[in-house]
Amino acid sequence: MVDVVGTTLGEEDLARLRHPAAGAVILFSRNYESPDQLSHLTDEIKRLREPELPIGVDQEGGRVQRFKDGFTLIPPMRHLGKLWDRDREKGREAASAVGYIIASELGAHGLDFSFTPVLDLDYGGSSVIGDRALHFDPTAVGALGACLVKGLAQGGVAAVAKHFPGHGYAVADSHVAAPRDERPFSQIQKKDLLPYRSVIEAGVAGVMPAHVVYSQVDPEPAGYSKHWLQDVLRGLLKFDGLIFSDDLSMEGAAVAGGPPERAKAALAAGCDMVLLCNNPKGLDELLASLEGVSLQRPERLDRMRKLGGRDLRKSVAYREAQEVLQKTA
Repeated sequence: MVDVVGTTLGEEDLARLRHPAAGAVILFSRNYESPDQLSHLTDEIKRLREPELPIGVDQEGGRVQRFKDGFTLIPPMRHLGKLWDRDREKGREAASAVGYIIASELGAHGLDFSFTPVLDLDYGGSSVIGDRALHFDPTAVGALGACLVKGLAQGGVAAVAKHFPGHGYAVADSHVAAPRDERPFSQIQKKDLLPYRSVIEAGVAGVMPAHVVYSQVDPEPAGYSKHWLQDVLRGLLKFDGLIFSDDLSMEGAAVAGGPPERAKAALAAGCDMVLLCNNPKGLDELLASLEGVSLQRPERLDRMRKLGGRDLRKSVAYREAQEVLQKTA
């Protein structure tokens, strides 16, 4: 999964997007100026390849919302958790509405999926997660996460749950450090894995593992661990969608070596698709190293593609979802 440099495609972007090892595209705030510009960019990307490259973004809400001007400002996910505490049914309704709004707006601008929901439990110690977490109670996180997944799906956009099996307990930020979680598997299974059961049942299309070492379970970070990805996620939890690596340029991924070595470790562990963001030189090196490597289960990537061509922002359902969200403010 490749990123692009700016708001339009340059020659280097075009070469990367046309590379046979490129399977999808991720966009960031730097790729966004206006709704019209975004639609033009995604259209340009889609016209490059057949089948089209699916396009994703981190559009969680709160401090992780890449597109803002011209889009609904989604509150931090903790807002939904607080609503759940006051009224569970209203919490579910609001989560579904948020998913539908995100999907309607992304789909109208040519995007296929969002890296949401965050299923990390709020243990109170992780600065990188913080108010991105829905709640500390796994039952609440599972219920609200499932509603977000279903709301996104109703809007024709796929969801990617993160950061498996849970980044909420580890204090360090995996963007700049190598976090560790010293709990035994039994504790993680009893709490952090529960929301994944709910969203898998709800039909979540993708999962992204954490760059966290769960030292009592496996010496490798979850994204490089066959145990976590194959034995637990595929085996125990019966997930059959697409597994994305988290960004391999993050410090938590550095234990494996350079970009090609990191990608090799992630793919060998069970990731279907790897990301290397904000590192054009490293991305070129990575693409070259993947020459001849193909996606093992392309049907998993097909599940990430947007469904339906209508602009849902003109629908009654979108207007009603907006009304639900406004009532929670």
